[in-house]
Amino acid sequence: MRFRVFAFSVALGSLLACDHNPAAPTSGPAMSAAAAQSASASPAATSAASSGRGRENVLVNMADACDPDSFNAIIGPGTCVRNGGMPFERFTTLLQQLGFVGPWHFAPNNANVVVGQTFVAENMGGEVHTFTEVSEFGGGIVPILNQLGGFGAPAHECTTLEDDDFVPPGGTYTEKVDHTGSVKFQCCIHPWMRLEATAK
Repeated sequence: MRFRVFAFSVALGSLLACDHNPAAPTSGPAMSAAAAQSASASPAATSAASSGRGRENVLVNMADACDPDSFNAIIGPGTCVRNGGMPFERFTTLLQQLGFVGPWHFAPNNANVVVGQTFVAENMGGEVHTFTEVSEFGGGIVPILNQLGGFGAPAHECTTLEDDDFVPPGGTYTEKVDHTGSVKFQCCIHPWMRLEATAK
């Protein structure tokens, strides 16, 4: 898994080092299309999320919209295992322009929870993600994505990941709420994928 993340960083760096000039800033209609794609990526996410009552699980969808043809050609076979999606070059252009790529997100991205509940994050996308609790949001483990999105240094918890922290497509990751106050999660590969909860 760590090799694939390294390969992603190298491949993306090589692509951007070529004579690659991103398009002009995205216009309103194009941004609206990206927002619409983001909203439609996981329509069940909102209804699946727990309202924070009792000890129900808090369901979180990890979503993306990778295009297998372009992602697998640039990063390596098996990087993206979904059908259709956003071409790799468009992904990098949006990240550079906006600091995020809408279809790559956690749904919901905020919640009210109580101590004792469990977050159950399911990877509904085509790429590997993490659902990592962090004390403060920060960058991830792919330097070139941090650079393109302007995220800065990796969140501390992203520097100590173990193999079972990486959630493949179709996989789930659970994390029990064990303290009150602010609870933050981010993907350590795509660091704009974030969820912030208030725990009571």
